[in-house]
Amino acid sequence: MLDNNDLQNALAALDEYGFDKKHSSDLSQARNKQQMTKYIDSLDYSLRRLLILQDTVEDMVAKKKHQITQQENIQTYKTKVINLSRQFNISYDEVVQVMINLKNQTN
Repeated sequence: MLDNNDLQNALAALDEYGFDKKHSSDLSQARNKQQMTKYIDSLDYSLRRLLILQDTVEDMVAKKKHQITQQENIQTYKTKVINLSRQFNISYDEVVQVMINLKNQTN
């Protein structure tokens, strides 16, 4: 069983670990532009590699924005279906089934 000194040493180590994580130059800890710049500078990339990194980040940002937009559109659509189900006093599934039937009739 841990005695009081062991417990204090363990807590001190955890505190120091937390302090080190807050002040490290690790990208996963970067929360603002200055911290990210410091980390990227530490990589000492050539211009070519920085341009590749820039292109990669731009692609990832575009993909993430697209995913967020899709999620927002899906949520808006679901809300509209829920509102229709309330308006006509039928279940969500029944509204979806009516929509499917209407689509099949038009095809």
